[in-house]
Amino acid sequence: MDAIAKPPKGHFIVLYFASANSFTAKEYDTFLAPLPISKLFDALEEKHSGIKDKILSSCLVTVNLNYVDVPKSDGDDGSEPGYVIQEGDEVAIIPPVSSG
Repeated sequence: MDAIAKPPKGHFIVLYFASANSFTAKEYDTFLAPLPISKLFDALEEKHSGIKDKILSSCLVTVNLNYVDVPKSDGDDGSEPGYVIQEGDEVAIIPPVSSG
C-alpha cells in the first residue's frame, strides 16, 4: 500500500485491506464526517454495490487503530447509536485472512 493521503477537510478515510481492496479496486475512500458507525456499512454499500454481503458481513473494523463493533441498529429502535466517526478519523476494513 502506498502512502495514504490525509482526507479532505470535513471527511474521514476508509482503508481497504485484502479482499476488500480487491472488491473495491481501491486502497481507500473518503466519506463526509461525522457519520455514526451504525451507518458505515450502508455508506460503503452505496459506493460499492454488493460489498455488504460479500465482504462486510465477515470483516473486522477499526477506527484509529482500535477495533470497534458495528451495530446493526442506528438507534431508531431506542438503542444507543454508538460511536460517531469524526473528521480526520482512519477507518480500516479488515476481512478474514487465512494462512497455510
